[in-house]
Amino acid sequence: MPNLTIAQDPAADELLSRDPLALLIGMLLDQQFPMERAFGAPRLLADRLGVDTLSAERIAAMDPEELVRVFQGPPALHRYPGSMAGRAQEVCRALVEQYGGEVTGLWADGPTGAALLKRLNALPGFGTQKSKIFLALLGKQYGVTPPGWREAAGDYGTDGSRRSVADITGPQSLVEVRAFKQEQKQAAKAARQDPAG
Repeated sequence: MPNLTIAQDPAADELLSRDPLALLIGMLLDQQFPMERAFGAPRLLADRLGVDTLSAERIAAMDPEELVRVFQGPPALHRYPGSMAGRAQEVCRALVEQYGGEVTGLWADGPTGAALLKRLNALPGFGTQKSKIFLALLGKQYGVTPPGWREAAGDYGTDGSRRSVADITGPQSLVEVRAFKQEQKQAAKAARQDPAG
């Protein structure tokens, strides 16, 4: 079992390490929200549902309004609890319909890295960038290394990079990833302000 330290909280990271659905939901929530809180949210979700491991079948079958209430907390599981509850439920429904409710079904048949990326990209709420980051996270820290995964993950798959959640292995790497993201934001902002550049 991997020993993830993304949420920087022992109970949350323990769940992420043993429950692929928790990891997938954390990745889903990692958008316009602090990374540690996004990846800490599955632990809160499991606690509020009174379970030790998240179930795609259970979340898929929940009353949508009840799930929104669970996401609202307090504390809220995301800055946009309503829309993210809906998106999490859509992801769980897709897993139930296509992969028997198991996140591991995405890679159980041994697809190539490119094929796994395509499957991730087909999940609700997973655009190209998020899918590449999650593929890199699976490859670098979760032991899911289909042929060609690094190439499919692009720059996120680069060994030793500090670009994303895939590279967080402790407090120091978290600081380095944050610094990289800040540099990217500054560069994008500068590019917008200098259209001739």
